[in-house]
Amino acid sequence: MSLDQKLERVIARHEQLGADLASDQKRDPQDFARMSKEYAELAPLVEAIGTLRDVRREIADLETLRDDAATDGEMRALAESELPALEERATKLDREIRVLLLPKDEADERNAILEIRAGTGGDEAALFGGVLLSMYSRYAELRGWKFEIMSASETSLGGFKEAVASITGRGVFARLKFESGVHRVQRVPETEASGRIHTSAATVAVLPEAEEVDIKIDEKDLRIDVFRSSGPGGQSVNTTDSAVRITHLPTGIVVQQQDEKSQHKNKAKALKVLRARLYEQERAEKDAVRAASRKNQIGSGDRSERIRTYNYPQGRVTDHRIGLTLYKLEQVLRGEALDEIIEALIAEDEAARLADAE
Repeated sequence: MSLDQKLERVIARHEQLGADLASDQKRDPQDFARMSKEYAELAPLVEAIGTLRDVRREIADLETLRDDAATDGEMRALAESELPALEERATKLDREIRVLLLPKDEADERNAILEIRAGTGGDEAALFGGVLLSMYSRYAELRGWKFEIMSASETSLGGFKEAVASITGRGVFARLKFESGVHRVQRVPETEASGRIHTSAATVAVLPEAEEVDIKIDEKDLRIDVFRSSGPGGQSVNTTDSAVRITHLPTGIVVQQQDEKSQHKNKAKALKVLRARLYEQERAEKDAVRAASRKNQIGSGDRSERIRTYNYPQGRVTDHRIGLTLYKLEQVLRGEALDEIIEALIAEDEAARLADAE
């Protein structure tokens, strides 16, 4: 099927949905909601198609005017001067439309569970984990998202061995899904007196949040242990057995939650994280094509893959997947320049998927 045929089908579908939604026919509320969602999702594509066709008509009119022997020199020169900008706009619109036609990742609009774990480097790795947690918290704030720490294992120096956060907002997973992997830091540690540069790392995982309807968890598949919460250095957080550890027996996934004083709240949070991990595992298993070509994909989600280096002495951040280096370390860590990396990753992913689609 040619691109023009695909576009005609999109326009026809959008018009049909509009007519159906405007009719007096009584519909099931879920069916109406599904149709409304599809209609709204097609709107930007239909608008882009209309704009592209208008631009192409303008180009055709100018070319006719330029090539007409009866056109005077001044008008021909004017037509000639306006064509490059219109042709550039048509090219951009054509690419935008092709991107909009790409299959959607249904998880893109979901909220996300962010997991950060200290890797190699001991206390310095834990301190860097805290830096990453702060970076994503600030980035979420700049985008108007809600950032809530669900659980955290803090060290005596103020770092984090492990932290789990919930990020809620519009299109969270779409923007953060390429952050999964090993983040490496090169700097003089706060714990190092000799001033030598050390390398340490932390692992980031970004999981799409799953609802109960997405993942059904059978109680008989769970082993739930309760125990007394403890904080940094072993001090007691409270004096009741409110902490919860859930083991999903079929997969061996273990989730622990102890930040709430209520056992019920800790269990609910632990189940939320468990659902996200099971949902991501299910997505990976279903996505066999992506798994087969993951070396060519930006968002492989491989947690063992080193994706980025933060070099303090040089003030630079390098994303190794796309060879992008920014000398804006402080701005990135404040969340202000993180979008420059994320936008580049999204563009690279779109380019790769467009190449595969052709």
